[in-house]
Amino acid sequence: MKNINLAKDNIDNLTALWQTVATPLLSYHKNDPFQFSQIKNSGWPNRLWFREDITEANLPQILELIDQNPGLIIPYWDIFGSDSKEIFEKNEFKIRIQLMAMALKLGEKFPVENNLTFKRVLNEEDAKTWSDIYPLSFSYIISKETLIYNYENVRFYLVHLEDKPIGTLTLFQTGNVMGIHGVGVIPEMRKRGFAEEIMKFAINEAIDAGTEYAHLQASPLGKGIYTRLGFEDLFLITNYFLNSNI
Repeated sequence: MKNINLAKDNIDNLTALWQTVATPLLSYHKNDPFQFSQIKNSGWPNRLWFREDITEANLPQILELIDQNPGLIIPYWDIFGSDSKEIFEKNEFKIRIQLMAMALKLGEKFPVENNLTFKRVLNEEDAKTWSDIYPLSFSYIISKETLIYNYENVRFYLVHLEDKPIGTLTLFQTGNVMGIHGVGVIPEMRKRGFAEEIMKFAINEAIDAGTEYAHLQASPLGKGIYTRLGFEDLFLITNYFLNSNI
């Protein structure tokens, strides 16, 4: 691990976001050494996570928590220098998706094309629109209630081309880190440079907020854009699930 502090900052921002959005909905729980957030009628965050490396001794507790809370996904942070992820792979867990944790040291602001407009979600109508278009870009739903209960805690944006909502963006600050999450463009509007324009807006917002780094977790679809903008790889996140509980 070339920069463990940046890696920890990335995990801190991501897990703090999961905890933050779930807490007002009474959906965040701590059961040492694990924490989990599962929001009713929502596909996100629905994560069971840990901060220290796990061992075989943790498996019964993991299985019990998943049995009591079907659908939980476990992100495995590849930062421990061990083979502990084999605990999942030899116990019938499957990989749902792998993401690359990435970071960018912030400097000068990017020039933007101004083709898009960005509207922060601060009312129920916009929350519903955001929730409706989000699954067009991703394979899961984020309920409008998640947004409604978190207007002040998290910055959710609707992205418009003229008057048409075409994308989403979420910004979440922890200390000197701005987490960039939920960057999505609906399928019919892809391959037109809009995702990159959204990212430039997000980076500029991070600079305006006085943060030092921008962090994200990249899918294979978006990683090329982030690399082109200067983000560097930190570590791999492998998301596991139990096939019978997803």
